Amino acid sequence: MKHIIILGDGMADLPVERLGGKTLLQAAHKPMMDFLAKEGRCGRLITIPDGFPPGSEVANTAILGYDLNEVYEGRGPLEAASIGYEMAEDDLALRCNIVSLADGRIVTHNGGNLETNDGAMLIDYLNEHLGNERVRFIPGIQYRHLLVVKGGNKHLVCAPPHDHPDELWEPLLVKAETAEAQETANLLNHLILRSQELLAKHPFNVARAQRGERQANSIWPWSGGYRPSMKTLMQRYPQVRSGSVISAVDLIRGIGHYAGLQIVDVEGATGLADTNYEGKAEAAIHALRTQDFVFLHVEASDEAGHDGDLELKMKTIEYLDQRLITPIYKEVSQWEEPVCIAVLPDHLTPVEKRIHVGEPVPFVIWYPGIEPDTVERYDEVACVSGSYGLLRLNEFMETLMRIS
Repeated sequence: MKHIIILGDGMADLPVERLGGKTLLQAAHKPMMDFLAKEGRCGRLITIPDGFPPGSEVANTAILGYDLNEVYEGRGPLEAASIGYEMAEDDLALRCNIVSLADGRIVTHNGGNLETNDGAMLIDYLNEHLGNERVRFIPGIQYRHLLVVKGGNKHLVCAPPHDHPDELWEPLLVKAETAEAQETANLLNHLILRSQELLAKHPFNVARAQRGERQANSIWPWSGGYRPSMKTLMQRYPQVRSGSVISAVDLIRGIGHYAGLQIVDVEGATGLADTNYEGKAEAAIHALRTQDFVFLHVEASDEAGHDGDLELKMKTIEYLDQRLITPIYKEVSQWEEPVCIAVLPDHLTPVEKRIHVGEPVPFVIWYPGIEPDTVERYDEVACVSGSYGLLRLNEFMETLMRIS
């Protein structure tokens, strides 16, 4: 039995008054997810351990079966792994967003939906003016970049910018958890303030300002850590002899790297609603022909949720269903060697809250010959009645790996 996990990042939601009290999964037209729910078995999963933030770095690592208390080091080191930066023992790696600020507030965590080339240009510009033997800015994808501080102390309180839309940014500056970390906190805050001075003068932002568009006018470092120590999935699960990770997001690719998965590039994969769904589906099918396991991640719903865009988030759910899950199912359901398909989000990103929410997420598992339960549709409410019940953390992967 081969296995594929299809993850719609932030796809789950809360009831929305504009939808008559339905969630987006309940309201969306998603015949394939509903078919898998009717023909498979469903349940709910707690993806966020007690004491951890409800972020994608936590939830996706837990979904893959890892104990966060043993391996968690924040987003920074995972992004470093994805872009090929080999961390030294004394490196502190932090996720470094380029954000949009206006009127003293965080307008958006994504710099006005930066294109990758534009984001890289701005990061290279900052590295030229602020980088030195201790501080280095490394370009990633779109607005998601990396900041490495030699000898930095990770005991910091950093505010994830996507959790604070429209809030005043100054009270959210980096704070030290310990006296030893104060110097690192001071350095990071200095870099934030200097980045604002430099980015305001960059021709890219000057032109945006003249057009009345959001400016990509500040860095925002957060979720820092040291190099993690993780066993690969192959070392942990004998059912996984080889596997791939498919995602446009550095964070997910970094988790896959440490999990021993091959990172697959898909042309046109953006992390937004315009991502190449068909290309990702084709890449997943190709990987499953020769490998045992695929982790296929789609970011689009999460980004739409952070933007508070109900219509767009609805479209991303329907695109995922029709343009990605449907072609995968139609192909692999015909294979002689059976393939187990699991579909779930990592967390909720409600459009009316615009932040991550760590409530249980619905999941569905289907494979040829599975005995269905009584669930008829795939959504947050229907899956409560699923035969898998309420699983916690690594129990999902353990359950999946027992299907062989």
